[in-house]
Amino acid sequence: MNSLPFEQRKVTIIVRKAATTDSKFGCFPDKRNIKDHLHLGVFNCDKPAGPTSHQVSAYVQKILSINKSGHSGTLDPQVTGVLPITLSKSTKIVQNLLKAGKEYVCLMHLHKKVREFELYRTVDSFVGEISQLPPIKSSVKRQWRKRSIYYIDIISVVDKDVLFLVGCQSGTYIRKLVHDIGQKLGCGAHMAELRRTKAGPFNESTLFTLQDLVDAFYYYKEENNEKFIRKVILPVEYAVSHLKKIWVFDTTVNSLCHGSNLALPGISKLEAGIVPGETVSLFTLKNELICYGTSILSSKDMLKEKGISVNVKKVIMNHGIYPRMNIM
Repeated sequence: MNSLPFEQRKVTIIVRKAATTDSKFGCFPDKRNIKDHLHLGVFNCDKPAGPTSHQVSAYVQKILSINKSGHSGTLDPQVTGVLPITLSKSTKIVQNLLKAGKEYVCLMHLHKKVREFELYRTVDSFVGEISQLPPIKSSVKRQWRKRSIYYIDIISVVDKDVLFLVGCQSGTYIRKLVHDIGQKLGCGAHMAELRRTKAGPFNESTLFTLQDLVDAFYYYKEENNEKFIRKVILPVEYAVSHLKKIWVFDTTVNSLCHGSNLALPGISKLEAGIVPGETVSLFTLKNELICYGTSILSSKDMLKEKGISVNVKKVIMNHGIYPRMNIM
């Protein structure tokens, strides 16, 4: 089964020091009041063909009457599919979604018919690290760069039309990938249609349309029914599920909310396999996202008594929610 790199990891939790959490502070993500939920959520939009990604983000702001939103990687106007839209405070995590792996279903049109054996062999040769020159019309500097193709599976071949599934590193241009495949085949090719099916932890299982969002917000505002909007908008914690996690004591939370780095005595438990220089997410014992940062130590070294384990980069949780105490 094809999967992006983060989907292949086996999660093992290491308990550094067992602890309980006080019900007087914070709350479990699925128990947030609806106003906080709307400002700390992500809408996994099924982007329609036509509008730009920025326009879709603006539509979401207008529908929800909020002033800030962000999206996880630009899709061309005619491209459809998975476009997570971060809302208000959750926009702070958008950079992590931008860097996450992506998956697409692409319809490639060959300019001449080729033997299927040659087609499959050529497509397979693009799996792994490739060199890619972004298109002339692109949002990045046009220079050669390395990108990883995790998998390419041909779904069907009908005459000169080839439907395939591709999982790739963020920043890979599928239009250019199709062009390069056509060049290597010696027949030429262009991208006829494209749909994104995964963006980091978001996939088609949690997709909703802009009309769904309109309906959900109406039921919430006009009929006091929160059920649908809680389904359409996911908690911000979902958006960092591709990152490895560290859980801290209640008494450590407030210092992190003020931007302090995480010292070892503040850790209750953590995922195995963390390496120095990796982006990790920090959680309360109620599984609330506090912040994310760069690990300084490995999981093994985080079991020691003293030292700084994580350099905090972005804080999501407001300070004052947990008590102003610190064992760091």
